[in-house]
This record gives sequence, structure tokens and C-alpha cells, in this order.
Amino acid sequence: MTAHPLHDTPGDSLGPSRRRFLLETAGLGVVGAASACAPEGRTAALGGTGFAFRGARQAGVTTPQQPAALVVSYDLAPHLHGRAGRRAVRDVLARWSRVLDAESAPARLTATVGIGPLLPGLLGVPAPDALREVPRFPGDRLDPTRCGGHVLVQLCADDRRTTEQAGTTLTGLAADTLRPRWRQTGFLSPTPAGQTPRNLLGFKDGTENPTPQECEKWVWAGYGTFLVVRRVHIRVRDFSRLAPRRKEEIIGRHRADGAPLGRRHEHDDVDIFAKNPQGRYVIPLHAHVRAASPRFDGGARMLRRGYSYDNGPEDRGLLFLAFMRDPALFVRVQQRLAERDDLSRFIEHRASAVAYVLPGARAGEDLGGRLLG
Repeated sequence: MTAHPLHDTPGDSLGPSRRRFLLETAGLGVVGAASACAPEGRTAALGGTGFAFRGARQAGVTTPQQPAALVVSYDLAPHLHGRAGRRAVRDVLARWSRVLDAESAPARLTATVGIGPLLPGLLGVPAPDALREVPRFPGDRLDPTRCGGHVLVQLCADDRRTTEQAGTTLTGLAADTLRPRWRQTGFLSPTPAGQTPRNLLGFKDGTENPTPQECEKWVWAGYGTFLVVRRVHIRVRDFSRLAPRRKEEIIGRHRADGAPLGRRHEHDDVDIFAKNPQGRYVIPLHAHVRAASPRFDGGARMLRRGYSYDNGPEDRGLLFLAFMRDPALFVRVQQRLAERDDLSRFIEHRASAVAYVLPGARAGEDLGGRLLG
């Protein structure tokens, strides 16, 4: 099915006509998804194949991770600000909400919409206290054209075609209000159901994620959350030349089963204090899992939904997507990684963004309605 990037006609500030709405629905060919963790936001399957859009919280956070991802960043058109900007953005989010809620053939898409640190000031609305840009870290080589954005959208589905169609349709509905700034696709390696996917280094990625109960404490800030996006270039060939044991020492886990060094099972506790009979730490001092350990942050955790990306032979790596109740947690963890992590010699952060993920749209509401009035 071909996507239709449609635009409003001049003066149509109340949203698309019924005819245009049906065309947009056909172009997207999907229904959005609800989120998990909170009882009122549990994922609800439509006909056993899709997801419900309505709910107190947005989908794509605690929803089971899907194989394909697309992140699109938008900037507010330069001529829009203040009351006029609020009205224009509110109209776009209303159109997006209607399309995502439409009863078309389920395609198992989740769409997660957030706002960047600069948008509230441009629109004259209060910003969440924790919404601020993350700093540059040692070793970063950030491309400004691939960083930031006033609105971020994460699209996840079972295949790339679905995310691309959805991205095209949402961009068309944004008309002249939100203009694409950058985009990045991501994918998961083929993984049996219930198992942790592997990254381009061949290691399982996402083992140390919070439980639903921990999400309530560490991920959700009321009905919203915060998303940190990093595009991390990996020198895969250089890492692949290392001896298998050295690779495991750098990561801090066994490659075959994902178990922490010195343990037997993937989900065994990462004991950063354990020592061998010779008095050496079982998890090396500069291992990745040690620097990232929640023990350094009072147990605080972020929910990671990482994807591999492939922008050609010279740029492959990790599309790091992580949700947390305060981006200050990411700053603390990344600072440790930049200073102590042996894996840093094989990676380079090239793009960065942060967004406040809006509360979900309940029945009769649109995304962002409470924020934008």
C-alpha cells in the first residue's frame, strides 16, 4: 500500500475533511499502540494482531520491542511561535492522533511522540523541569545537523516498510508546521521469541532492563517519560579482530549466553564487587557492564530499546533509545562510560537528542492537548 503525504488546504485549521481523513488512514494503513506498566495503559490487541492507540500513556515505551524502528526529528517552522505556533502544533498533533487511532488494517505499529527542550519556549508553554539538552561528553563527535529537534517521533513495527509508510504520512500531515530535521532507521537481528536480541558486536543487548514494577519507579514520570537518543558508530571490524576472551572482558559478559562473567545465566546479577581467588575483580575494572551498573546510581535504571543501524559500509552501529524519568541519569551513566569503559575505544557518539514523551491520548483527547491548551 502506498503512503500518501497529504497537506491541509489553506484555512483548514480544524483538521482534515472526512474524505482526506479516509485517504490518510489508507495511506498509513495502521493502528497505533497503547503502552504497558500502568493498568489503564496496558497494551490492548485489536483482533489479536494490532495495538490500541488510546490510553493514559503512549505506546513504544514498555510495549514489547519490535524488529524495525524509525526515529524522525522535526523543527518548528521559523515563522511560527507563541499562540500561533501553539495552535499550529496542536492541529498537527490532532491530525496525527486521528490517523493513529483510525480503524484500519492493524499493522502492529507503535508511534511515540515527544517534544524537545526548545519547543516549550518557542510556544510559550511550561516545560517539564527535567527537559534539557544533554551535554557533550569526552570523545563525542556530534553532527549538529543530526542532533536535537523540536518534536521527535519514534515509530516501531514488524517491518521497515510499515515504519517508512507511517513516517511519510505523519510528515505529510505536518504540512508547513513541522519540517523534517533528521531521520534514522534501526533494526533488530533475527531473534527467537522471548530472547534478547544481539547487537553488531554479537553480544546480547538489553538484558539489564527494569521490570514493569521498576518502570513505575525509574521510567515513568506520571503519564510521561523522557527519551534519550544517541547514534553510536561502532568500529565493528576492529572489535572483531580481538580474541574472544578479550571481547568478553571488555563487555563484562559471556558472548554465548549473555551471562555476566563468573555467572551461569543471562539474567544473573552483575556483581561488580565479586573477586576471584587471586583477589582480582571477576568483572574487570574497565568493563562496560561495570561502568553502566545501576549500583552507582542508587539502583536507578533506564529502559533501553536499542537498535542496530547500517548507513553503509563506513557507518554502522547502535541507535540507542532509552527511556527514564529524568535524563540526568543518562548523563551520569554516560560520563562514567566515557571515562572508564574500554568499549569507548571502539565506538563514537555522532548524534544526540532528548525529548519529553507526552502523556497518552485518552478517549476524546489528542496528543499534547493538555500541554498546548
